[in-house]
Amino acid sequence: MFRIISGKWKAKKISAPKNFNVRPTTDFAKEALFSILENKFDPASVSVLDLFAGIGSISLEFASRGCKDVTALEINSKHAAFIASAASDLEMALQISVQRADVFDWLKKSRNKKSFEIIFADPPFETEEKKYHELISLVLNNAFLKENGVFILEHPSRLKLQHPNLADIRKYGNVSFSFFEN
Repeated sequence: MFRIISGKWKAKKISAPKNFNVRPTTDFAKEALFSILENKFDPASVSVLDLFAGIGSISLEFASRGCKDVTALEINSKHAAFIASAASDLEMALQISVQRADVFDWLKKSRNKKSFEIIFADPPFETEEKKYHELISLVLNNAFLKENGVFILEHPSRLKLQHPNLADIRKYGNVSFSFFEN
């Protein structure tokens, strides 16, 4: 279960089926993340790419805050269907495009079709370090991120990422957000 923090659906609790193996971003970390983002961006005027969307906690939060262009990528068909269903129930279906895809394959095949102001990625915590580096390269080297955009990578705090485009790191317990810019 997760809660939408702010916007049209503020305080709305969303419950996924118990058999879903997901780890939504905690309310505390999500609230801090959106506080940072709203100081830099107007949610109503940005396009967002949510990689490893899980059950849609981040996508639904952006849509609740007025974002009209959210693309949610999720490989698990049940999770993708859940996001689409939740978006429809909350009258966000026109704001959120749910695509069932492997993130790495999608990034390799979708080069230069569309770019985004905000890209958020929350890979499974058991993802090996080299896959995090591959993800960073695919996003930053293939024009997915608009010129003044930001790529936020959620990862275990024990993982220390180094990259020339790393602009900031924020730690919230065992979760960290690394912010990358062009």
